[in-house]
Amino acid sequence: MHSNRTIPELLLEYVRDGLVDEEHFGFIVLADKNRAFDFTGDAKNYPFYLRSCAKPLQASLIVDYGMDTFYDMTEDEIAICCASHAGEKIHVSTAKKLLDKIGLNDKYLKCGLHKPLSKTEQADMLLSNTPVNILQNNCSGKHIMMLGLCKMKDWDLDTYYLPEHPLQKAIKSKIYELCQVQKDYPVTTDGCGVPIMSMPLTNMLNGYLNLFCNPKYEKIKNAFLNHPYLIGGEDRTDTKIIENSKGIIAKVGAGGLCIVVNTLTEEAFVVKISDCDMKARELVAVQVLKNLHWADIEADTDIKTINGTVVGKIKILPE
Repeated sequence: MHSNRTIPELLLEYVRDGLVDEEHFGFIVLADKNRAFDFTGDAKNYPFYLRSCAKPLQASLIVDYGMDTFYDMTEDEIAICCASHAGEKIHVSTAKKLLDKIGLNDKYLKCGLHKPLSKTEQADMLLSNTPVNILQNNCSGKHIMMLGLCKMKDWDLDTYYLPEHPLQKAIKSKIYELCQVQKDYPVTTDGCGVPIMSMPLTNMLNGYLNLFCNPKYEKIKNAFLNHPYLIGGEDRTDTKIIENSKGIIAKVGAGGLCIVVNTLTEEAFVVKISDCDMKARELVAVQVLKNLHWADIEADTDIKTINGTVVGKIKILPE
């Protein structure tokens, strides 16, 4: 983080027996369809990478290109394309179902292997000596979507992940359109191997409001609202938020990001935690939901010993 360009605000501190033991800084921006109107911390329009928050924006091409009707996609299959899933059996079986519909096998996927994010699934695999499957990659649904679009458009399947591929050019152009990005910002390669754009936080909010508050993309909105467990899974922040609220969509991204849309009021906020701490991101997002009276979700703010004795409190500052 370039301190001369951005001024993050203290959002959360761990207080153990009266002493501040840990601090997390970051930014919160709140917007409606017309403008961003509330800022915590000054990001000075610095661009951040979208990371997995790009997934629903990338998935808008499902609707634009008619992929949903071409493959007769179900709502849960649309959800898995937008997911950063925990690699549980329900995620893998949904991803496999869509891959089979498209008529490809998992050898085409370029997202790489990692252990499932679900701790329960990891333990089960260890006990049964099951090897990791590429469909357990949290981005497998997005990659299947990309392959499906390529097969449908007769684009090369082997190079779908490269920046100069027509699919990736179309995705970049679409994301810039939804997010109302007027100039080029840096592009990097995301963890799963595909290009990922950067932009100021306000543009991210534009993209989410233009996607989730547009009747054209109702299928994507409903996929989130009706299948929150597919979007994330066990102990995933976005799943917790969607499951414990009404009309609220949430999506997390690496780099400390969480974007939340109230589809009923057509407002949204983004949380960016500077040190990318996932617990801090969840606690701050849940507190903002409470402050806005959008949802009241239980948050455990006790600091405990291994034996469960409470020795401190996590203080969320935008209270």
